[in-house]
Amino acid sequence: MATVTASAPRTLPAALKNRAVAKLALLALAAVVLVPPAVARWASGSWPEALTVDLTQPLTAASDWIIDNRDSHPLFLYFFGHLSNAVVLSVRAVYLALLAIGWAGVTALGAFVAWRVAGVRLALGTAAAFLACGLLDMWLPTMQTLALMAVAVLASVVVGALLGLAAGLSDRMDRALRPVLDTMQVLPAFAYLLPVVLVFGIGVPAAVLATVVYAAPPMARLTALGLRGADKEVLEAVESLGATARQRLLTARIPLARKELLLGLNQTIMMALSMAVIASVIGAGGLGDRVYQALASVDVGAALAAGIPIVLLAVVLDRVTAAAGDGTGERPRAGWPYVLAGAVGLAVAARLLGRADWPEAWTVNIAEPVNRAVDWMTAHLYSGVPVVGGTADWAGRFTTWVLDPLRDGLQWLPWWSVLLVVAALAWLIGTWRTALTAVLAMAAIGVLGVWEPSLDTLSQVIAAVAVTLVLGFATGIAAARSERFERALRPVLDVCQTMPQFVYLIPVVALFGVGRAPAVAAAVVYALPAVVRITARGLRQVDPAALESARSLGATGGQQLRQVQLPLARAALLLAVNQGVVLVLAVVIIGGLVGGGALGYDVVFGLAQGDLATGLVAGAAIVCLGLMLDRVTQPTDRRAKKGA
Repeated sequence: MATVTASAPRTLPAALKNRAVAKLALLALAAVVLVPPAVARWASGSWPEALTVDLTQPLTAASDWIIDNRDSHPLFLYFFGHLSNAVVLSVRAVYLALLAIGWAGVTALGAFVAWRVAGVRLALGTAAAFLACGLLDMWLPTMQTLALMAVAVLASVVVGALLGLAAGLSDRMDRALRPVLDTMQVLPAFAYLLPVVLVFGIGVPAAVLATVVYAAPPMARLTALGLRGADKEVLEAVESLGATARQRLLTARIPLARKELLLGLNQTIMMALSMAVIASVIGAGGLGDRVYQALASVDVGAALAAGIPIVLLAVVLDRVTAAAGDGTGERPRAGWPYVLAGAVGLAVAARLLGRADWPEAWTVNIAEPVNRAVDWMTAHLYSGVPVVGGTADWAGRFTTWVLDPLRDGLQWLPWWSVLLVVAALAWLIGTWRTALTAVLAMAAIGVLGVWEPSLDTLSQVIAAVAVTLVLGFATGIAAARSERFERALRPVLDVCQTMPQFVYLIPVVALFGVGRAPAVAAAVVYALPAVVRITARGLRQVDPAALESARSLGATGGQQLRQVQLPLARAALLLAVNQGVVLVLAVVIIGGLVGGGALGYDVVFGLAQGDLATGLVAGAAIVCLGLMLDRVTQPTDRRAKKGA
């Protein structure tokens, strides 16, 4: 009797069992099928005009309608007009209150609040920061910025908390808000200004509302994250006691989300301060206006005198809100009434003594010595340095050898090949949905008619990210392997990470002049601290047991790094890449002010000329470029964890 043997099931080759290899094989097959027809149909590498949509006419018509009806239409008279007046009155009231308290009262109030929240050391640092603002003859601009900040942060927190509350309690609202918050987070700050100016005109209302739009998303995200991450056992226990939905929210969900809410406040304050400086372009006044005016005239001394108070405010606000959020610091037992009474007492005493305003005799002029130092650096470092050349030579060589070939290479590539590369990168790191989103975002740039300027911006981003990652990974590895180096590096990273974007342009322009290379240099300096921190933290969090096992097998320090730490810290390294890309893009766009060109120039031109079409099209292209870069550099599981 013959025996029947079942045939062995067919299996894929061993190499194709690897998902990345399988994806590469499918991409290669798709390229073989799609590339020949694409070459035959579109021999030229430029984006076809037939696939371009010209939005100039409808956007110009919308701009003209707004300008023509801004003083007569009921929407402006009874809504935007009242909103604008409310903002102006609020900012003015806070500013007059700060002036009435006087420099002594403001300094005492800030120090007492820091003392109550985080202890003596931070209180002394806060007092020193306010006194430094006065010594630099920047007291009044500092008060203007604080008044603007107070109103903008309050509005941002209210709007963000309400949106986060809705997203945290409703899955449908969370799904609806997610793409909106993604877009707001990717869009660089400069692109917010044009539509706001068109509606509200130049001045404080436009600056405050642009700041709210920019600073509210982190509050919304973190509020939703805190509410959704509340301990379910606690919620079930509260519900079992018969609490209503409102009682559960007030007594359980919000208290359990306290840490995330305070972190959201911290992030909102930092982004609002950064935007308050950028909003000086549209008449915000204060410290940002001093920096912008100094930057326009390349007066590094004046810019530094206004930039130092910005950095000091950023550091103080960051430390105070961070200490309130994580519970660090030795908090005194004194209550808030005593804190307020002490501040009021000092303010009244200073006013009775006739010292409410900062005395002019107590100022230090640092602009002249700084400008002399800059002149010396320009004379000795800008060009003509033996052997190594000057900073201008470095900028020129970087432009000639890196930026120009990279830009020309991207613009030479056929548009469909760029889309294929984007699809391949996004699919390898994510799913087909990730790839589809990235491709559609990149294709939308071509449809908007700004394909070549976008590739120019992309070339600057790629160059800046490459330099940032090389320096950031090397520095982060050194910080992770040496606690002494990490402690020495920490204050430098703190200052760099809290410094607003605008301030980075000042020393860069002084050293490198204007052009694309200075914009890249500013982007590198701005993005570097985040990459260093994330890299060092990821390497330090590697399982000690894995390192001990490698050491027991005789692995050297370099082998431990290459074979254990870097592979296990892959998620942190990819997050560092993603954050580096986002931060670089933000400053490369602002680099349009210093000759960066491309999309940044279009945004600046549209803002300066009131050209809504040019500015909004460039802003939309920036959003698409940022969305594509985010999808290409961030794994799907990481996006799922952050709720993106």
